[in-house]
Amino acid sequence: GRGRVTLRIIDPVLTDRGSRYAVAGGPASSRAEAEALVADLKRERRFAKATHNTWGVILPDGPLKADDGEAGAGSVILRMLERADCRGQVVIVTRWFGGVKLGGDRFRNVQAAVRAWLAEFPGAG
Repeated sequence: GRGRVTLRIIDPVLTDRGSRYAVAGGPASSRAEAEALVADLKRERRFAKATHNTWGVILPDGPLKADDGEAGAGSVILRMLERADCRGQVVIVTRWFGGVKLGGDRFRNVQAAVRAWLAEFPGAG
């Protein structure tokens, strides 16, 4: 099989009123590779137990995203990746819900998480 791709993880990337966020990413050139990276992340118990693992990736045949219960968050990730012209990298934003609903701020937090990942790994795109 293929060698294991290492996910690059920033955890925590930010906290907001009890909710904790992490961001992770790695190279993916197909839906299967993107989904395999998400599955790899969830092999770690704390990520498997997270409230949401939202992700997006721009593949050669188009964009792919999953909200994982955080409606609209996958689109936010895709917009950030498109703006940065970051292709072939799946970026996963994980949230552990802290008990307080964040309203629209949750999208700002997703943006901040993706921005931090892009800043930390600028060669990734």
